[in-house]
Amino acid sequence: MTVTARLVATVAAPLRAATADAPEVAHPPGRRLLVQRGDDEVVVRDLDADGPPAEARIPAPWPRRFGEVAVSPEGDLAVFAGVHAVRAVDASGATRWEVRHGCWGGACFSAHESFGEYADDEDHRYPDSGSAAFSADGRLVWTHVRGPLSAGGQGEDDQELWLVLDAADGRVLGQAQTLTVGSGSHHTPHPDPAQTGLSVGEGEEGSPALWGRWDGRRLSVRKIDDELLLHGVSPSGGLLLAGDIGQYTLYLHSADDGSVLRELDAEGTVPPHPDGTGEGRVHWDHEAAFVDEDTVVAGTSECDAAHGTARHWLVDARTMSLRGRIAYPFAVAGPARSAGGGSWYTVSGDGTSLCLWDLPPDGS
Repeated sequence: MTVTARLVATVAAPLRAATADAPEVAHPPGRRLLVQRGDDEVVVRDLDADGPPAEARIPAPWPRRFGEVAVSPEGDLAVFAGVHAVRAVDASGATRWEVRHGCWGGACFSAHESFGEYADDEDHRYPDSGSAAFSADGRLVWTHVRGPLSAGGQGEDDQELWLVLDAADGRVLGQAQTLTVGSGSHHTPHPDPAQTGLSVGEGEEGSPALWGRWDGRRLSVRKIDDELLLHGVSPSGGLLLAGDIGQYTLYLHSADDGSVLRELDAEGTVPPHPDGTGEGRVHWDHEAAFVDEDTVVAGTSECDAAHGTARHWLVDARTMSLRGRIAYPFAVAGPARSAGGGSWYTVSGDGTSLCLWDLPPDGS
């Protein structure tokens, strides 16, 4: 069967694709923010504002290839997880705070004080990277860095650390070693400000998925799996959606203890592409989205790309079974990504716009 998606909105990217990453949607509780990172600035736009969209343009301290960015739930503060430091910048361009850490530049063990020290260094041209995320209430910043910290931390040598920071002033509230060797990472926020997920890419070595809890005094970390990518958290916070790095299977985990509740293989479930040759295996995308507590949108766009139109599928999370293919009014590109509030989004193939989607009230 097919399930028809309803187009909620089409939003043009505020920055040129040639000098910016594709636009994304951040969805802290009760809000949807368009976020686009350029080399010189981050644009944050409130997608749910009445009238003309409210927009903030926050200057970037370094070009986008030198790290990741997270924005506050209010959209007025950006935290840049860079090569040598995590820096919070407000809409005026002022630095709110900075936490320096060990260098992500390969075998570099220098304690850099500024981006200018390595901006033109070939050995730092393609550095590894950590990441950052705000808690649901905006009071905490979770960040994955390489140690040691420049001030007062307990990190040893170049061990990678997971930090909980005070979003107001950057104070390190808690920290733990991740025991990873990351080339990149991403956070999976949770509606409870005291917990979040972290997926660390280690290249060919694997992809540890970690779950962190902050009790106000101590950060505790639990490993969920050595080869897993966290995709999202259900609206209640009780379920985690993940996929293995081989893209064979979607997993539904309990957020409480990380145990696997249900799973869905792509092979034997998703039919081959109608325009395909029958060669190659069907596999899930590296991203998928909760629409609501019982519904997931997952794509096979990556393996579909060689044959034509990208396909997305509606999955019943209660049974981890396929309800059917999603029918769009026009062809979409890439994976389905969560936009919160019962919606998901897709980005155009050229990165110049995104579309917000939801399901009709009757789910047909």
